[in-house]
Amino acid sequence: MSSFARNESAYLSGPTKREKFPRTARLLKHADFEQVYKRGQRHFSAHMTVFYLQRDPQNGMRVGFTVSKALGGAVMRNRMKRRLREAVRLEGLRPNVAVDVVINPKKTWLTAEFMDLRKEVGRAFQVIEQKLSEKRNT
Repeated sequence: MSSFARNESAYLSGPTKREKFPRTARLLKHADFEQVYKRGQRHFSAHMTVFYLQRDPQNGMRVGFTVSKALGGAVMRNRMKRRLREAVRLEGLRPNVAVDVVINPKKTWLTAEFMDLRKEVGRAFQVIEQKLSEKRNT
């Protein structure tokens, strides 16, 4: 194995520690997930369903992921979550939008092209921003 191949695979292996989500940008508590499901709104797309709930304006966006056991075993579910985290990280969290977001992928998430998934996450974030700004203006 050449040194170039080693460096390239290290580059493709994933984000370094400083590129991961900060803890403040993650939705972690079960109660927070439940609140988003019960009181929030939904956005549907081809590969995922996005639930969101506006919250305290002094905090930015928090994102959580839920992958059902119906979508596969632990290996498949973890792979889906890794792809979700990377798509959200690359699309960028919106610090000026105070919202909790829960993303539920569909089975097609595993077989879809990553660029399509990334665009879908970006589009969902745009829709959320637009709907929340419309709600504020009315």
